[in-house]
Amino acid sequence: MCSSFSESSITEFIHSIYRTLKKFNPELTEIWCEPLDIDFLRVLDKNERKELISYFDFISIKKGNYIDYIVVDKILFIIRSLNYLQLDITSLANLLDYDGFEALTQLILSESGYYTLKNYRFTDKSYFKSKTKQSKYEIDVVGIDKNIILLIDCKQWKRKDSYSAMNKAANLQFRRAIALEKNNEILSELIQSLVGIKKSQKIKPPLSLIPVMVTLESNWIKINENSVPMVSIHRFNSFLQELHNNLYYFRIVKVKKLQIQKQLLQ
Repeated sequence: MCSSFSESSITEFIHSIYRTLKKFNPELTEIWCEPLDIDFLRVLDKNERKELISYFDFISIKKGNYIDYIVVDKILFIIRSLNYLQLDITSLANLLDYDGFEALTQLILSESGYYTLKNYRFTDKSYFKSKTKQSKYEIDVVGIDKNIILLIDCKQWKRKDSYSAMNKAANLQFRRAIALEKNNEILSELIQSLVGIKKSQKIKPPLSLIPVMVTLESNWIKINENSVPMVSIHRFNSFLQELHNNLYYFRIVKVKKLQIQKQLLQ
């Protein structure tokens, strides 16, 4: 890919970026720094830097008032750097705060072919709210692929976190799935937001709403008492690739009708 640079040089370049990112606030997902802040770039001239950076989509050069800045998309860097660093995605995800962890989950989902939304909020307008005493919901990441809709709750849990806390959070995610199914018009609008009007016409029931927990670290709990899958970020991509073969094990909320079909075809 980089004809002017050896594989070992590229690896050292990626390591150098990683060392730099560790110095920045985890809340930042886009890092602006000077070329000299990245060790590997110090020994390159301006043209060599430009050539090297042009090979990667997670890093770019932006002009400032007096100098050029190096801009790194931290989320993309984590995904792309897995081919070069002897670190797993769990270690790299520690570069992020909670919002960044959600964005990383969304990117993995998108690169697996899903249409995605982050921080989706809705209000329960059905009778279900009288049972739960809750009317407002938020889902960290939503993804749709054909007739499967994943409703993901992201947690930066550590291995030491208790089973009761994890189990309770998974049950709440299951409740969000039920609430969404009870609000057919809202679900229809969500699908339209995800895929667009034209493609939404091709989505026909039954649909499967699957609540999922994505965690920072692996835990001994793989599924909760309501059969909600609990997946570490390290295993998330594999989970997506194997999902169709494992649907039998998971709690699925079925949607048998979809109002959007009638609304759009009238």
